[in-house]
Amino acid sequence: MSTTPTLAPQFLTPYETGNQNQTASWDECIQFYQRLAVEFPRTLQFFEIGRSDAGRPIHAGVVTADGVFDRKQLQSEGRPVFFNNNGIHPGEPEGIDGCMALVRDFCLQPERLAALGRTVFLFIPVYNVDGCVNRQNTSRVNQDGPEMFGFRGNSLHLDLNRDFIKCDSLNAQAFNRFFSAWSPDVMVDTHTSNGADYQYTMTLIQTQADKLGSALGGFLRETMLPAIYTQMNERGWPTCPYVNPVQDIPDHGIEDFLETPRFSTGYAALHHTIGFMPETHMLKPFADRYASMRALVETVLDFTIANAAQIQTLRAQARQAAASSTHTAVSWKVDRNRASSFLFKGYQAVYRPSVIGHYTRLGYDRSQPWEKAIPYFNHFVSDVTVTRPKAYLLPQAWRAVIERLQWNGVQMLRIEKAQVFEVQTYQIESVQSRPHAYEGHMFYDQLTLVSRQQTVQAVPGDYLIDLNQPQARYVMETLEPQAHDSFFRWGFFNSVLEKKEAYSDYVFEDTAAEILRDEPVTRALFETWKSNHPELLNNQEAVLDFIFTHCERFREPEWRCYPVLRII
Repeated sequence: MSTTPTLAPQFLTPYETGNQNQTASWDECIQFYQRLAVEFPRTLQFFEIGRSDAGRPIHAGVVTADGVFDRKQLQSEGRPVFFNNNGIHPGEPEGIDGCMALVRDFCLQPERLAALGRTVFLFIPVYNVDGCVNRQNTSRVNQDGPEMFGFRGNSLHLDLNRDFIKCDSLNAQAFNRFFSAWSPDVMVDTHTSNGADYQYTMTLIQTQADKLGSALGGFLRETMLPAIYTQMNERGWPTCPYVNPVQDIPDHGIEDFLETPRFSTGYAALHHTIGFMPETHMLKPFADRYASMRALVETVLDFTIANAAQIQTLRAQARQAAASSTHTAVSWKVDRNRASSFLFKGYQAVYRPSVIGHYTRLGYDRSQPWEKAIPYFNHFVSDVTVTRPKAYLLPQAWRAVIERLQWNGVQMLRIEKAQVFEVQTYQIESVQSRPHAYEGHMFYDQLTLVSRQQTVQAVPGDYLIDLNQPQARYVMETLEPQAHDSFFRWGFFNSVLEKKEAYSDYVFEDTAAEILRDEPVTRALFETWKSNHPELLNNQEAVLDFIFTHCERFREPEWRCYPVLRII
């Protein structure tokens, strides 16, 4: 249990002055940092990085041991950067309060500040500022405290931990620019979990090591994670991997959470940043969650300080590998044939009849704790691998995509005069979206592509994106349509899926007969279709649509043609 330090009142956080079941409001949090920045200008610089969709300022802070805050100077000196993001879900607020106390300690404790050495402590105090202002105590259904807290959604009712690629929110747009400019070596993004009951207060999602790839992923799995688990245990907060059961309860095993680039840790991986998403357990008291979160952030920070040179070297190697590899994995899946083992501390699962319905409900009996090795599936394999092109050709019309590439520091050459390129194109044969909107989009879970070669002419103003650059991975995982969270899957190219012209059936009936007579390929496709769908032959619209869609006479070359071209 945390104890309140003996400090002047202006240096105490709302958590410390209350009953350890309080979290700072947005105003309290920002004013706290502003006071610290005024009183300790050589320790802390505090500033705005953008505005939310409701017009509120989004802040960030920088702490250094020597009072150097200029980003370009710090980067020219090769300083390691540790980044702590808080309040993306303001109903999970222990990171907000823990970061306030940690920054305060940097200001008041010379030995703690000196321990940073050359490392830069970079932080966002509250990322979802609109959700933090939306303060109540009703939205976290199963959570034990605090007494009041913020809301998960922002002012657009978006979950910002699903927005890092699509950037619908102004928050995410500011974050993309901020993150790519600072390029942190290690990130900790603080959260609270839902899910099964178990003995741990702290669980941990990390950038999936195989997906992170290269020697950097191996270092994370074999060196960094074991050190973090050991240190957390020594601090009195045993930690386990995020409890993502393969069946209904942890007894049968858990598997790593596949954090695709819509999430903070998956987004960080596109920049070759080691990311952590600590998830404290919702059913544990807020004071315990707060204390374990402080321990986790400090543990990862201390490891980063001690191993910064190696992490920076491995990140540089990973960037070089991404820029020069011949094949790139853009989608991943768990390897169920390769299980590790984890000594897990759980509670006995019990099933009993529901008192409100005719079914059996699950519960956990805390009077029956257990500890045993369970299967842990922490290895992933490539689900989709693509041949790396030399470059991409991106028409200037796709401004929303171009903006996002620019926010992430992608190097692009704007073509000054018309040029002819031999390219590979993707024809989109089929797509299947989720049945309901997901975070403001009809997300495409499934798609089928056909690759073709053709000659195209780029016009002045189009963009050439050479992959021999540090941001090669970000480019490929957003522009390859098969990638987990590509711009295509999120609907940025939806207009190419629409055929622009139509027909009048009473006129086209005679034309369709001519097409089947004059186009052998179309006729063969139609015969196959008739064999596969005899029940549709009495449906005039279905018959004519098929012929109209597949004929050459009325072909629309842009229809279903993915507009980002691959230069091989």
